[in-house]
Amino acid sequence: MAHSISLSSRPATPAISIKALLVALFQNLGTLTILLLVLPINAAIVLISLLWSRLSSPWRSQKAVVATHRKNILISGGKMTKALQLARSFHAAGHRVVLIETHKYWLSGHRFSNAVSRFYTTPTPQHNPEAYIQALLDIVKREKIDVYVPVTSPVASYYDSLAKPALSPYCEVFHFDADVTQMLDDKFAFSEKARALGLSVPKSFKITNPEQVINFDFSQETRKYILKSIPYDSVRRLDLTKLPCDTPEETAAFVRSLPISPEKPWIMQEFIPGKEFCTHSTVKNGELRLHCCSESSAFQVNYENIENPKIQKWVTHFVKELGITGQISFDFIQAEDGTVYAIECNPRTHSAITMFYNHPQVADAYLSQEAFTEPQEPLPNSKPTYWTYHEVWRLTGIRSFAQLQTWIRNFLRGKDAIYQVDDPLPFLMVHHWQIFLLLLDNLRQFRGWTRIDFNIGKLVELGGD
Repeated sequence: MAHSISLSSRPATPAISIKALLVALFQNLGTLTILLLVLPINAAIVLISLLWSRLSSPWRSQKAVVATHRKNILISGGKMTKALQLARSFHAAGHRVVLIETHKYWLSGHRFSNAVSRFYTTPTPQHNPEAYIQALLDIVKREKIDVYVPVTSPVASYYDSLAKPALSPYCEVFHFDADVTQMLDDKFAFSEKARALGLSVPKSFKITNPEQVINFDFSQETRKYILKSIPYDSVRRLDLTKLPCDTPEETAAFVRSLPISPEKPWIMQEFIPGKEFCTHSTVKNGELRLHCCSESSAFQVNYENIENPKIQKWVTHFVKELGITGQISFDFIQAEDGTVYAIECNPRTHSAITMFYNHPQVADAYLSQEAFTEPQEPLPNSKPTYWTYHEVWRLTGIRSFAQLQTWIRNFLRGKDAIYQVDDPLPFLMVHHWQIFLLLLDNLRQFRGWTRIDFNIGKLVELGGD
């Protein structure tokens, strides 16, 4: 994994500083060049799609859906594909969608979607919570919003909960209360809550000092452990170093390299071998309404629905006991004996919701006051979703003809999560406007990054959002 470039004020030798500047320069310039080379292909695809949509519209048998009770829907997280998917789902059901993002991402390519009626930017919530809440309130009043559906980054989930009391007199806020969000977002608190409800979770310990790990008696344990930051860490979350290391000295060196403190606690969690899954669930008053499950990986950019009754039963029990309303996602490990263990919970929308791209009841799951007989899952004919630019990048890692055949098969049987033939502009604007301008900004500041996430629509950086 590449390392991001930090240009902080801490002392550094000139040689290191020059090297860091050069790495950032060539990293950004090289990526910008590649995007420019690919631009004509993308533009041609989008142009053909626009012409096709214009020419075929008179012969289409389907008419635009007009909702019986049309609502104004506010969706946040406008830079992310999952927000685009929800916008399209509500628009397809006949509702009007207003999309928002923070000022940094004014360049969101999703604002050009046919599904988006208006687009606004807001202050960054963690920098100025009061201004953020006031901006939300102003938009809700101005656009006469009926329902606010937050699609948040990990950091922002809590601030939308803080905004809920101010917004609730004017619209429904489809999100958890602040205390619930805090509990779900705290890996240790969530684990303890699930355990109290009789649900299976790995053995876990809250770590506020490296010495707790260094002095831990691993000799009594049958499994290894991993360390995960409780506050969201976009880069270190991919580090799955097993503890203890080969020697006590290696263990101590690794643990002391991590920013562990009472202010930034970590969780030491039992590592259970097995298959990993991720889920998305839309829940209303404790009722599971939308649910999907997919095989998972550390950097998840491919989703294919898999029915796993044990996981669905776990989720159903958990949300019913809490009686919550909102969007929630889980990471699970299914051990060799079939037991499912929830290893993490995220109180927000999961990108796996892209698998509902052709499902007609997504909007009802959020809006309907009537109970669902059973949770809706992706349709049997829905294709696995991926991000084309990530898939093209994977080609650089292919080393055999068999790997190439697998890649071609997976590419042809799935679909791009952003591209839609009757709404093609986001496919062009995300890759060659949104990401392109973010790279230009990093180039201007000689700042590097660890990877580009086209799904989330940002450059992943150490200490970033």
